[in-house]
Amino acid sequence: MDVKSLGYKTDLIFPAFDGEIVDRGDYLVVRTPSNPDFYWGNFLLFENPPAGGDYARWKGLFAREIGIPPQTEHLTFGWDTVGGETGEDEEFLVNGFRRARSTVLAARALRPPAHPAAEVTVRPLVSDTDWAQAVQNQVDTREPEFTESEYRGFRARAMDRYRRMAACGLGDWFGAFRGRTLAADLGIFRDGKIGRCQSVQTRPEHRRRGYAGTLVYEASRYAMDRYGLETLVIVAETDSDAGRLYRSLDFAATEFQSGLEKWKFDAV
Repeated sequence: MDVKSLGYKTDLIFPAFDGEIVDRGDYLVVRTPSNPDFYWGNFLLFENPPAGGDYARWKGLFAREIGIPPQTEHLTFGWDTVGGETGEDEEFLVNGFRRARSTVLAARALRPPAHPAAEVTVRPLVSDTDWAQAVQNQVDTREPEFTESEYRGFRARAMDRYRRMAACGLGDWFGAFRGRTLAADLGIFRDGKIGRCQSVQTRPEHRRRGYAGTLVYEASRYAMDRYGLETLVIVAETDSDAGRLYRSLDFAATEFQSGLEKWKFDAV
C-alpha cells in the first residue's frame, strides 16, 4: 500500500523507527510494542473510508492485528484520503467512536512571528533535566480526559522514543527556555527531506506571550538548516487556535486527515 496522505505518511516516520508496519495490501497494520497505550501508534490504516459492513470487519481485523481487551483497550482506524471524507461511518459513531479529523499544513519556508519572544532561547534538549522538564510539560498540558497517572506512563515512553531518535540523528526535541526553565516544547523529526513537527505545548502560565510562535519558527529554521529539509509538516485540529498560529508563520493547509477512534473511557 503506497500511502498518499502527507499526514499519515509523516505519522509513519515514528513506528518505522522502533515499531512495526505491516502491509496487508489494502490496509497497513501499525504497531508500537514499546507503547501499547499509544492510540495512534497502534492502529489500522485503510486505503479507503469505511463502507457498509466495515464496522464488524474492521473490528475483527483490529482484534486480530492489534489486540483485544484487556491487552488493548482502544480501537483506532485511519484511511488514506486527503479531502476529509467520512465514508459510511454511522455504525461506528452510534457504537461509541468519534471522528478524528485534522488539517495537515506544510511549509517550505517560514515567516518570522509577528511578536517574537526575545526573552526565550530556543534550542534542542541536551540533558536529563531538559528531557524531564519536557515530559512534565507534556503531562501538565494533556487533554482533560486523561488523568495524570494514566497519561504520564504513555508520555514518558513516547519521549524516550523521541530521545532515541534524536540520538540517531533523525531530528531533535526543542525547548523554549527562560533561563534554565522550559516554557514550551516541540519535536521535529525527518524522513529524507521532509520534517514532521510534533506536540507543540506551552505551559499555561506562559501562554499568550508569543512563545509557541517563536518556538515553532526558530526550531523549524534550525531543523531545516541542520538536516537540509525541504518541507515541514504540522497537523492541527481543524479551525483551532494552533492552526491559525501555524498559518501566521506561512504553513498552508494541504489536506485533511481523517479517522475514527474509540478510547477505553468512551461509551459503548
